[in-house]
Amino acid sequence: MDVNGRDDLKAPLLQPSDSVAITISETNNKRERKHRTAKFRIGDIKCASCATSIESVLGKLNGVENAMVSPLQGEAVITYIPELINAKEIKETIEDAGFPVYEFPEQDIAVCRLKIKGMMCTSCSESVERALLMADGVKTAVVGLALEEAKVHFDPNVTDTYHIIEAIEDAGFGADLISSGNDLNKVHLTVEGVNSDEDAIIVRSSLESAVGVTGVEMDLGERKVSVSYNPDLTGPRSIISCIQEAGRGSKSYNAHLYVALRRRETEQLQEILRYRNQFLLSALFSVPVFIFSMVLPMLPPYGNWLDCKIHNMLSVGMLLRWIFCTPVQFIVGRRFYVGSYHSLRRLSANMDVLVALGTNAAYFYSVYVVIKALTSNKFEGQDFFETSAMLISFILLGKYLEVLAKGKTSDALSKLTELAPETAHLLAVDSDGNFVSEMEVSTQLLQKNDIIKIVPGAKVPVDGTVINGQSHVNESMITGEAIPIAKRPGDKVICGTMNENGCILVKATHVGSETALSQIVQLVEAAQLARAPVQKLADKISKFFVPMVVVAAFMTWLGWFIAGQARLYPEHWMPQAINKFELALQFGISVLVVACPCALGLATPTAVMVATGKGASQGVLIKGGNALEKAHKVKLVVFDKTGTLTLGKPEVVSDVLFSSYSMEDLCDMATAAEANSEHPLAKAVMEHANRLRLKNGSYTEHVTEVKDFEVHTGAGVSVKVGEATVLVGNKRLMQACSIPVGPEVEDYILKNEQLARTCVLVAIDGKVAGAFAVTDPVKPEARCVISFLRSMGISSIMVTGDNRATATAIAKEVGIDKVFAEIDPMGKADKIKELQMKGMNVAMVGDGINDSPALVAADVGMAIGAGTDVAIEAADIVLIKSNLEDVATAIDLSRKTMSRIRVNYVWALGYNILGMPVAAGILFPFTGIRLPPWLAGACMAASSISVVCSSLLLQSYKKPLHFQNTQGESHYAKSA
Repeated sequence: MDVNGRDDLKAPLLQPSDSVAITISETNNKRERKHRTAKFRIGDIKCASCATSIESVLGKLNGVENAMVSPLQGEAVITYIPELINAKEIKETIEDAGFPVYEFPEQDIAVCRLKIKGMMCTSCSESVERALLMADGVKTAVVGLALEEAKVHFDPNVTDTYHIIEAIEDAGFGADLISSGNDLNKVHLTVEGVNSDEDAIIVRSSLESAVGVTGVEMDLGERKVSVSYNPDLTGPRSIISCIQEAGRGSKSYNAHLYVALRRRETEQLQEILRYRNQFLLSALFSVPVFIFSMVLPMLPPYGNWLDCKIHNMLSVGMLLRWIFCTPVQFIVGRRFYVGSYHSLRRLSANMDVLVALGTNAAYFYSVYVVIKALTSNKFEGQDFFETSAMLISFILLGKYLEVLAKGKTSDALSKLTELAPETAHLLAVDSDGNFVSEMEVSTQLLQKNDIIKIVPGAKVPVDGTVINGQSHVNESMITGEAIPIAKRPGDKVICGTMNENGCILVKATHVGSETALSQIVQLVEAAQLARAPVQKLADKISKFFVPMVVVAAFMTWLGWFIAGQARLYPEHWMPQAINKFELALQFGISVLVVACPCALGLATPTAVMVATGKGASQGVLIKGGNALEKAHKVKLVVFDKTGTLTLGKPEVVSDVLFSSYSMEDLCDMATAAEANSEHPLAKAVMEHANRLRLKNGSYTEHVTEVKDFEVHTGAGVSVKVGEATVLVGNKRLMQACSIPVGPEVEDYILKNEQLARTCVLVAIDGKVAGAFAVTDPVKPEARCVISFLRSMGISSIMVTGDNRATATAIAKEVGIDKVFAEIDPMGKADKIKELQMKGMNVAMVGDGINDSPALVAADVGMAIGAGTDVAIEAADIVLIKSNLEDVATAIDLSRKTMSRIRVNYVWALGYNILGMPVAAGILFPFTGIRLPPWLAGACMAASSISVVCSSLLLQSYKKPLHFQNTQGESHYAKSA
């Protein structure tokens, strides 16, 4: 079994093809056959004739549509029909022709997610996994018990989702398809006017010929069409227009979005209702049984009529209990028989087996008592019909409450999925770029480059860029940042965030499954499905748990029965109206039904589900239980400098005049000189000048003629501004141009270099007129975060490629004692491994491509959310806000989660360790206390509920730190 771990979670989520060196391009030709294109690496191609020979051999194969061989690159690009031939057969043909194949796609890999029904414990999830792995074409399968989902990688040439679902159903469980890998860019439409095969062919042909459409699936019965497309070339509205344009003459077609019920919420509600109805039906029959056996006999004379004999020793009460108990045992309890059958057929045992054994023992012994009473006029025996009926009722009540509680564990994920608005205001633009109309459309119909109007109080429907208007946007639902963020033209907005006070126009850059919100949802779903290593304890126990319980129950019954027959305990121990066999049987049944494998199976996944969902809502994306478990062991955090401890963007932090020029004149000269420069320091100077003008109320720039612009590599620029000669650059530029640098300027440069700042000098007409000190500012929260990590017992070091002087100054400013500077990307990874060799659990925090080797090498890689895609994919934890306080949040949340998992295991294991001896009667000789089977069943149900509720306590988790930056003062407010 291939468990979802780091490697799986680093792959882009829900790709059409996972981890396979193959380029797939699926289209439907007129014969409705799918094509695939594969690339092969071939050796011993010495000339063009060799390439021609290979092309000739391949051209004769049935199913190969096209083959192109490059003799220079030693590669072959082959288009084939997978229904007729596969990549392995193509490889063998090339090798038979005398050419070795070094690289080829051994199989196409597709991925699908399935909703699994009927799982009750870890044994069930393992059974589903085994059934999937035994199915032809399935490569890997991971089943999540708490999420009740499975992720399956399979070879589409061998099997499909239909056969995979069939394999699960053969194992005794239900399954529904949630999504397949190619569902990411697919739109489902209801088509009107398609009444015949001819209509279907017209619509299909029109769609297949449309630009950007990669696949068409039609269901004529439901009048539904599913279209896969390339979002860079087309979109849902274009596809609908294509269908409408396919109509000719009297034939007209129309299409609109296929509205499906919200699958997750609907299935969850159906499951809750199913357990509720089963419990109510069971209670309808069980309550009379309980009254007839436990209540009325204690209330004479009201219960005397139950003792009236019908025939021989058969009483009215006994017959009524039998009549009311039978529907509970065989109609309501049918699910336990079915579950037991499928479990035993797989040579395994689960909770269904325990319940079926316990209730059958009680029921059929009671039937034996009824038959003996009916046929004998001297027999006296006690039936246990109430045990069977009440046991099933309490178990169903427990499952009902458990399902209610489990629904709460995915609340965070549900809230995330509900953030995106259902509709948006789309603006139509004419050829001149003028807005001509506005209409409200479904967000599912939005396409890239659409212009969307977002009014105050509305949610942002796409990821995009503001092109007009200003506002403040509340991004707390995505990033956890409570303060609304100002948005102006050029700023980016995120799908699902709330526009506060201004009307803005946004150009869509990412829509549908490509938005940040969708990516977050997919990541959290994958994380909740992945297993934490600590789950292995429950997996190991589950393999022998049920057989051990069955043996323990049998030994309990045998021990008490032999002890009774041998008169090893006094007669007064015996309860009234019960014999020694029946007492032993009750102890045995109690042991069977008190043991609960479900609680063990739920201990870890429910906690991981709540924690990953809670983390996502607070801006910390944790990629699965593995990352969560490793993070709590971290004792050393390695920080990159640029973009991690610092803002990653140079800023002017001080300015000074060395002449009679005013600061405004100096800024005008500097910006005129730097206007044509792309250097980051030049941009910092220009932004500082603009801020200064805005502060002084004179934002209008003085446009001055600029000529003779010249770049001095590594030193600065020189330019003629009007009649003045202006140089902007470092000390080296001044010296090269023979401009004197006086002691006052030297002191300023030296003072700032000690603070890891770069001095930009401005010389006008041969004299240094002023200077700007530029630095990459330290993030305001950095020092406080380092200090708080130290209070958590976690050390911090810096590893950077920057020079030692700058790195040391930054480290001193934030409170880091140990610095490793001037280290390349692979050197960072080597330094991580060196620290690990000393027995340390290391976390790496970085943001750039150069940090990705170190992020992978570290025990836990944390990527800054504003960093590169490569870094984010390489990391185990993503900090959406790019705020360092979330480093402490991630580690603290992992510690709280692991602590909660341990508490869950204490509940689950402690319950079983204590419950089974009590059920076996260990207290009975000393206190007379025994656990009736029906009460044992109630205890079993309560154990699962207690574990789920324990995990739900993580919903109240609060960040340990809340950084506040007010008027330049930085401090932390510790959460309670």
